[in-house]
Amino acid sequence: MMLKDITAMLVHYSDQALIHKALISLKVLGSRLKSVIVVQEESNPINIEGLDCVQFIPIESNNLGETLNHTIYQLTSSYVLFLQDTDYLTPKISIESLQLTDPQTVLGTHYHNRSTVIDRPLLVRTAFLKKEPFLSNLHLPFKEAFFSAWLSNIAPSLKLFKEGLVKQARKNSSTHTIEKLKMIEKYQLEKNKTEQPTIAILIANFNMEKYVQIAVTSCLLQREQVEQILIMDDGSTDKSYQQLQQWADGEQVKVFNKRNEGKAKALNDLLPHVMTDFILELDADDWLDPDAVYVIKQYLSTLKKEVAVMYGNLRKWKQLEGDVHFKGVNKGVAINSRADLLSYRFPLGPRIYRTSSLKREGGFPVVAFESGRLYEDVSVLHRLIKKSKFCYHDFTVYNVREHNESITKTSNAKWNDFLKTLKDD
Repeated sequence: MMLKDITAMLVHYSDQALIHKALISLKVLGSRLKSVIVVQEESNPINIEGLDCVQFIPIESNNLGETLNHTIYQLTSSYVLFLQDTDYLTPKISIESLQLTDPQTVLGTHYHNRSTVIDRPLLVRTAFLKKEPFLSNLHLPFKEAFFSAWLSNIAPSLKLFKEGLVKQARKNSSTHTIEKLKMIEKYQLEKNKTEQPTIAILIANFNMEKYVQIAVTSCLLQREQVEQILIMDDGSTDKSYQQLQQWADGEQVKVFNKRNEGKAKALNDLLPHVMTDFILELDADDWLDPDAVYVIKQYLSTLKKEVAVMYGNLRKWKQLEGDVHFKGVNKGVAINSRADLLSYRFPLGPRIYRTSSLKREGGFPVVAFESGRLYEDVSVLHRLIKKSKFCYHDFTVYNVREHNESITKTSNAKWNDFLKTLKDD
């Protein structure tokens, strides 16, 4: 007789029909199933009569990661089986297929949607989950990335993948969903290490507690690790500085704070700490794709010495209540002159500066207009284009979040006044 050693956890189910299908599929586990836990959003509770054996747990403070970690810590079963969204176990699954041998700790499966293939954890040793907890929702750009982001940090030797264990009752193949899946798919890329060129990521934060942890986590969940992550909190009055301190290790990630004087001064105060060949500027409310550092380094490795700034495309998202919605990709165009720069139809990005060129110009200009608190990117680019060249490549690894608190969104009316100051320069 087999031991009851599996706790099934069902996550992100939206209605009774889907949850019923998933619960019925669990019967194939037979004597191994110890308990079933449905983790549900408080705003969308699912109540099903006659399921006394099923425990329903609300997501605490809308944070799935913390809720799962707290629940798993109390489990006594040897394994946790995860089903999500519209998943159900295939009727052809066998008890024997749900086995892990040392050193394997994760049995995974593949989710297929159009041309995307997403790795998902299916069966995980409970002891391993207690040592490797899930990330908080505050660390990820959207809930669909939750399991894949966690799985990306697990060594390949600890993972075993099998096909045909899980099916989906239905699939969402909208452009919005597919774009999310394309980004999630990048978590699965093989880890890489390139010695040269080196990159530092600079983040200036002011009152972005809702988003800044997503920015930082995106720097750490990279296919290729970046050499430096330097963060300046510019006198925030919310909890973002306290959040940022958890990431500081004094080596790869360094966090500083100062009184509020604007982004240009905040970035300038980070420049003396930069020890790398290039600088990637990341806004505190944006995030990077998991392959951003790798892709950027490939282009930088052949960059001509006279080029001071390299850039690509921007993927744009609209912030909604509890989610982001894909808006499209703004493709860059070549900038060969001052006129090209000042007529550019959207912010140039992602901006990768040659460190020596940026330091030679004295960093980011603190201009008289708005005391340097606006358009610091255009100010420094305007100076650099006079003496150096810019280089565009067709790549998309930078995600821009459009939201109501954005200083750029609230300052669009001042753009023409700012341009007049540049024309007089």
